[in-house]
Amino acid sequence: MPESALLFRHVTDVAEARQVIVDLHVEVRGDFGLMDRPFNSPERFGERLAGHSSRPGWETVIGYDGDEPVGFCYVVPLGPDTKWWSSMTTPLPEGYTEEDGRRTLAFNEIVVRGPWRGKGVARQLHDEALSGRPEERVTLLVNPQAGDGKVKAVYESWGYRQIGSQQPFSDSPVFSVMMREPLK
Repeated sequence: MPESALLFRHVTDVAEARQVIVDLHVEVRGDFGLMDRPFNSPERFGERLAGHSSRPGWETVIGYDGDEPVGFCYVVPLGPDTKWWSSMTTPLPEGYTEEDGRRTLAFNEIVVRGPWRGKGVARQLHDEALSGRPEERVTLLVNPQAGDGKVKAVYESWGYRQIGSQQPFSDSPVFSVMMREPLK
């Protein structure tokens, strides 16, 4: 990665960023040999992106090194009608899953291109996406097998803790559900 500082672009209209997001998803998931799994196909990813981005408050942050997109993440607040908690394998305490669109932010995706990995770019994207957010807490799903557990360990080093597991789609892995309270 060149010595220049990354620039961050916040986008709330998926139409403005869809192709960049899908292209980065395909490149990065391909680097890890995951594109042969139906869950990671461009079509399935596009379906999830369309669903997430249709929710109020959806936002993506794309990092750029000059004009070169280096990675993205996106977030969306959990509304009162969220399905986020419906696939939990173990129940959570009463009231823990009650949402109002202001309580919990879902951190849905993060990818960083090869030349920029291992340089703190993922953390920069994460922190940029959370900056200025009004929610109380942030949750995410991580495949506990990803990187032989290293990806989950990174989230733990960022202050997340596992609160349970879920399989939100029949073709998805069983994810560890992580929570960070407070948001920042």
